[in-house]
Amino acid sequence: MDFKQIQELIKIINKSNIGELTLEEKDFKITIKQKEEQVTQLVSPAIPSATYSAQYPITPSVSSEPGTEKPKTSATPKADNLITIKSPMIGTFYRRASPDKPILVEVGDEVTPGKVVCIIEAMKLFNEIESEVSGRLVKVLVEDASPVEYDQPLFLVEPN
Repeated sequence: MDFKQIQELIKIINKSNIGELTLEEKDFKITIKQKEEQVTQLVSPAIPSATYSAQYPITPSVSSEPGTEKPKTSATPKADNLITIKSPMIGTFYRRASPDKPILVEVGDEVTPGKVVCIIEAMKLFNEIESEVSGRLVKVLVEDASPVEYDQPLFLVEPN
């Protein structure tokens, strides 16, 4: 089973009312559990396989206090009309598909429903997170390669 098939399976489970699904092949087993709109992924290959984690060295992010970062835009729109894109899962947040690829979205970029805005790694699976709103990205709320929680705000979008 390849990565795209696993992603499609997770999307199907998310849209259904299935609580748990386990698939086993020769050297691969995957269990997907769904609870309160949260998907937990447990993957345990029987034999070691190459993973992408070597591409993404996890380094501690250094910042003063949360919320003290200056916005990257010169004119931040009113906060009352902004839409928040939140993390659908627990994992590690990445702004690039891989270290040698460009950043997926920058402040000021237009986003549309279905556009990939970031990657979240969970249990050695890299999940593309798509925008569900249309608008202009005004702020990135998470540092690259940092851990994120379920429902944590990732981006602020000014709707069109």
